[in-house]
Amino acid sequence: MRRRDFIALVGGAAAAWPFAARAQQPAMPVVGYLSIRSAGESIDGLASFRRGLTETGYTEGRNVAIEYRWAEGHYETVPTLIADLVRRQVAVIVIPGGTALVLAAKTATETIPIVFYIGSNPVEIGLVRSLNRPGGNLTGATGLIAELGAKRLELLHELVPSATSMAFLVNRMNPDYAEAEIDQVQGAARTIGVRVMIISASTASEIEAAFATLVEQQAGALLIGGDTYFESQSDQIVALAARHSIPASYAYPEDSFVGGLVSYGVSRANRADLIRQMGIYAGRILKGEKPADLPVLQPSKFELLINLKTAKALGLKVSQDMLSIADQVIE
Repeated sequence: MRRRDFIALVGGAAAAWPFAARAQQPAMPVVGYLSIRSAGESIDGLASFRRGLTETGYTEGRNVAIEYRWAEGHYETVPTLIADLVRRQVAVIVIPGGTALVLAAKTATETIPIVFYIGSNPVEIGLVRSLNRPGGNLTGATGLIAELGAKRLELLHELVPSATSMAFLVNRMNPDYAEAEIDQVQGAARTIGVRVMIISASTASEIEAAFATLVEQQAGALLIGGDTYFESQSDQIVALAARHSIPASYAYPEDSFVGGLVSYGVSRANRADLIRQMGIYAGRILKGEKPADLPVLQPSKFELLINLKTAKALGLKVSQDMLSIADQVIE
């Protein structure tokens, strides 16, 4: 072989080596991230999730890929989005909110691990066998928001004792969660002695119509359900409550900062930590652990916030006792 031919042969082989080596490397694992919200509404939660994932040694774009699916409030698109992730055979599906989404994912696959965050009790709705030993292919965290419905109604009644009729806004597009919360609220209503009118809404226009209905029915106060969709629509709901002078109670502490009268739910820091731990769970599953062996996480800190400025605008006097138990009073 002539020297120049040998050099050309070696040079060509050397140029091919990086490509061959790259082809032999295993593909990055893929996490499917499914949210009922939009990407813009999910910035904080996604940052918490990525932080947890990084703590287990996985960094997006370096050694793990994330496939995002945003339902943007449209529950009817969820089955298609889930089917797409299952078809792509992602290594794990992460669902940071929405009982209906998790139930749909459970129906779609019995093999792909699912890490969830929901507001209802996952044992009662059949997602897991127990909180300590979930079994199956699902685990995650619960905010127990549905179970707080009774407490939120009691707090609202204490703020507006003259209201003998109240409205309760739910999203029946998320039926299992809605029914769990309705049971809690109606039980508390019977104890307190108030009438609760159930109103359903799952779009911005339906929320507008719901307020028109409760005004027409002369409801004295409004309890907002803990559905994730209502959290994403908090600006609209708070504005409508102010326009119609309706005292309203919310499931998320953040709502009080945009003008909501009273809110009671998982503390902002605790919720962010639960989402971070979802990232840790996803990373542990990528390393080979089974969701069946990872206990469902529960909240440890709840917050009561009262917006005094809103109370004054509504002509409500907040008792000193209630102010004393509030975690934060916004003036």
